[in-house]
Amino acid sequence: MERRLRQELQELGVQPPLDVVALCQALGRKWGRDIELQPAPLPQPGPLGLLIETPEADIILYQEKTTRLHQDHIILHEVGHMLANHESDSTELGATGPRIEPGGARREHQRCSYDDQQECDAELVATIILEWALVLDRVTVPLSADPSVRQVQAALGDHRGWL
Repeated sequence: MERRLRQELQELGVQPPLDVVALCQALGRKWGRDIELQPAPLPQPGPLGLLIETPEADIILYQEKTTRLHQDHIILHEVGHMLANHESDSTELGATGPRIEPGGARREHQRCSYDDQQECDAELVATIILEWALVLDRVTVPLSADPSVRQVQAALGDHRGWL
C-alpha cells in the first residue's frame, strides 16, 4: 500500500510540505470530480468525518471542533476510502476514482469504527501520508527564493518528494 500511495502522490505532483486542500484538489482534477471539504459541528460521540458521494461532487465533512492536524487526519481518512477504491452497494468505484451510478445514488462512509477492513485501510492511508509529511517537514530543506541557490540545490540532488 505504501508503494501505491507514494506513486499516487508523485503522479499528482503534490510536494511536501503537505497541503491537504491541494491534495484533494489534485485528486479531484485527476478524477474529473470536485472534492469539497466542509467543516461541520459533528455530534460527539459519533463519526469525526463523513464522505458523501453525490452526482455533482464528493463531499468530505469533518469535525470543526478539533485541531488542524486532527482535521487533516480526518480528511485523509476519508480520502483513504477513495484511494483504496472502497465499494458499497450503491456506488461503483473505478480505477480512476469515485463514480456515481445513474439515478443519483450516493454512498456514505462514516469514520467512527474500525471493526471492518475498509475502515482500517482508510485509517492506514491517513496515517502513512501524515507520517511521511511529518518526517519530510523535518528533513527537507526549503527551496531558496534565490534562483542561483535553487540551481545549486537541484545540482546537489535536492531530494524533495515522498519517502
